[in-house]
Order: sequence, then C-alpha cells, then structure tokens
Amino acid sequence: MNSQDLERLVTRTMPFGKYEGRVLADLPGHYLNWFAREGFPSGEIGRLLALMQHIDHNGLKPLLEPLRRR
Repeated sequence: MNSQDLERLVTRTMPFGKYEGRVLADLPGHYLNWFAREGFPSGEIGRLLALMQHIDHNGLKPLLEPLRRR
C-alpha cells in the first residue's frame, strides 16, 4: 500500500458489476466481504478492492476523508 493507492480509492470507480460507477471507497462492506470470500479480481482493481475491504473491515474509513477533500 502507498499513498497513491489511498488516493485511488477515493477517485476510481468500480468498473463492473452491481455497483459499477461507484467510487471504490463508497462500496458497501457486504460487497467487499463477498469479494474477500469469493476471490478478488486480478490486477490493480483486485488489489484496490482488497485494500478497501481491509480498511472497511477494520473501521478505518474515516482515514480516507481528508483525501476526499482534495
């Protein structure tokens, strides 16, 4: 994880699925947990989803707020 990954979480949108178009940081926890159980996609999107699931699961979402205000 690096600071660029955190910025990507608040700027990148989900490219497919039920929540297509929603910012990764705004994906619901149950959706992120589903990926954790079933497997994250390959590539950058999978890495970012795994990071977001870790952040959400550990109650760290407020840490992303300063990045949203940029």
